[in-house]
Amino acid sequence: MEAYKREFIKFLQGAGVLKFGDFTAKSGRKIPYFINAGDIKTGDQIRKLGEFYAKSYFEKVGNKRTVLYGPAYKGIPIAVSVASALSVEGLDVPFFFNRKEEKDHGEGGVFVGYVPKEGEEIVIVEDVITAGTAIRESMANLKNLEGTKISAVFVMVDRKEKGKGEKSAMAELEEEYGFPVYSVVDVYDIIEYLEEDPANEENVQRIKNYLAVNGAKA
Repeated sequence: MEAYKREFIKFLQGAGVLKFGDFTAKSGRKIPYFINAGDIKTGDQIRKLGEFYAKSYFEKVGNKRTVLYGPAYKGIPIAVSVASALSVEGLDVPFFFNRKEEKDHGEGGVFVGYVPKEGEEIVIVEDVITAGTAIRESMANLKNLEGTKISAVFVMVDRKEKGKGEKSAMAELEEEYGFPVYSVVDVYDIIEYLEEDPANEENVQRIKNYLAVNGAKA
């Protein structure tokens, strides 16, 4: 495993973002581990998270200027931190996010921040994809931004789970919308990391059992 992946998983555990137990995902699935960016609580943690995303961004997109979109609520601080981390490296990108309910007073509208212009590319930054539900909600929100293009999605972890069919949710999204979905690490990286310590045996087995049922075939 690459050193930065091990460093990232260690960071997720240390920040309380990666937890083990019994949880229910947005998709309704009962899952043995949970990735929750809402548990990022300090300035140092959100700075580090943005740096990991920025590293992935440069690897996959390069120095190309896009517009970052952070879906409410967890995607909002992620978008801000990634934009900040990119700017430190010399790439100044705008960002925006949505309201859960459209505002009917003041400036109005459903979006806050930068207004994407015709011809610009948008990159969605989220915490995790399980069945793809949240990304499809984002696509519904963004469909009225005429002349723009969603060029990629970045998440912390690829859970390698089935979407609507046997393929992974990320693969289904790529086929459905025509853009790539990138992750800093995937669940098999997490398993490999956990297996380095025998104390994690129970959690490793529970994740493997879950993937045996819900894991993607491709």
